[in-house]
Amino acid sequence: MVLTTGPITMRTEIIGFTLGALLTILGIAELVPALVDWNHGHSNAYVFFMNALLCLFFGVALTLSNFKRGKNIGLRESFMLTTLSWVFISLFGCLPLRMSDLDISFVDAFFESVSGFTTTGSTVLSGLDTMSQGILIWRSMIQWIGGIGFIAFALILLPFLQVGGMQLFQTESSDRSEKIMSKSGQVVFSLFLTYCVLTFLCAITYFSLGMSWFDAINHAMTTLSTGGYSTHDKSFGYFESSGLQYACAFFMLAGGLPFILFVKLFYQQNMSAFFEDEQVRASCFMVVFFTAALSLWLVFTQGYSWADSVRLTLFNVISIMTTTGYATADYTLWGTFPILLFFFVTYLGMSTGSTAGGLKTMRLVIAFRAALWQFKTIIYPNGIFTQRYQGRPVDQALVSTVLGFLSLYVVTNAFMTLFLAFCGLDFVTAITAAATALANVGPGLGDIIGPAGNFSSFPDAAKWIMCVGMILGRLEILTVFVLFTTYCWTK
Repeated sequence: MVLTTGPITMRTEIIGFTLGALLTILGIAELVPALVDWNHGHSNAYVFFMNALLCLFFGVALTLSNFKRGKNIGLRESFMLTTLSWVFISLFGCLPLRMSDLDISFVDAFFESVSGFTTTGSTVLSGLDTMSQGILIWRSMIQWIGGIGFIAFALILLPFLQVGGMQLFQTESSDRSEKIMSKSGQVVFSLFLTYCVLTFLCAITYFSLGMSWFDAINHAMTTLSTGGYSTHDKSFGYFESSGLQYACAFFMLAGGLPFILFVKLFYQQNMSAFFEDEQVRASCFMVVFFTAALSLWLVFTQGYSWADSVRLTLFNVISIMTTTGYATADYTLWGTFPILLFFFVTYLGMSTGSTAGGLKTMRLVIAFRAALWQFKTIIYPNGIFTQRYQGRPVDQALVSTVLGFLSLYVVTNAFMTLFLAFCGLDFVTAITAAATALANVGPGLGDIIGPAGNFSSFPDAAKWIMCVGMILGRLEILTVFVLFTTYCWTK
């Protein structure tokens, strides 16, 4: 077999068309905060309106100039389009923040936009309680858009060009769940509809438990997207209602579960799918285990009541595990054990096929069973053991891929920590900032970026590094890194 290593030709018309479609949708979305601020007589309405026109102009121009039927999208274009999409929407999404009355630099605006679209939730802003409602709802909207994967919106348009949409969707979300419908467009539309229904139910629940409609809608969008942006500086701790906190914990957990299971529930009334999914069972077990451990710590070392300890630990454990980043308390004040435990939980994440970031439970389960398999082969050299997941044998290639990803994740985190330390950050701030960027969590540890702080004091170089880390984490590292290999650019 002869391997050809000559240069390749990139199908730029597909990339241009899709980027144009994304910018068009983004421009339409910006009309919402424009109308909100216009209704309140705020000057930011003009800013949003002008930026909406800018997005629509470039979006329509790119779409029309690259319109062509009958082209299939290849794996190479999928990687390029996925990465460029998140960069483009973050760039155009930051312009209203930069031009508004917030009076922030371009670096800060871009950081806030990247954090929103990647559903990280890290922020450089303060004084949220007095900001214009248009700014607040725009922050929530970009997280809601990023939660489902902004590319999924364009996938509804891609079948018109007869391109393989499901391949691109898997590249972005790493969801390899079984298809329950025959056409990729139907799958994407069903996921989007399910996402909307869950967001609506969350908003109704919040409103019925005492939130205003504005707060309910904003927090519903950032809860299901596991993003964590709030309309108040105190985050979800602003709402002291225990009922609201338990409801939020439930919907954050829902955002961290595979959305394909909710599609099965809504379309097939198949509730058993949740109990049969291994990563769901493993994720729920970890939530219960960490909540129990921290509750015992608070009761016996900090003097909390059982009711308060369970409520506080359950909410914050789910918030960090689902990479939402809401906070109801400054858990860095609870002692050394909770600090180390939350740092460990930061990396975990929840299920594949969800809006959560992190390492993902499926990978952790496969890696754990690979370690057990290795121990068994050492103890019983002549034994034959099969690794299984979901009751099926796991291909060794999948195991190697998972272990390779975990190794690359650790190396990337280490280099990010070094770069951030080089920018002048202390060790705790640097390592937790790198972790929160790659895992798309939001808050870190320490006095600067803990649950009660933000990232505004970071030097500009550190903010750029964080932006790269957030995009790497959202696209699961490999999608971006593959673009820098020679294999991607040769036949």
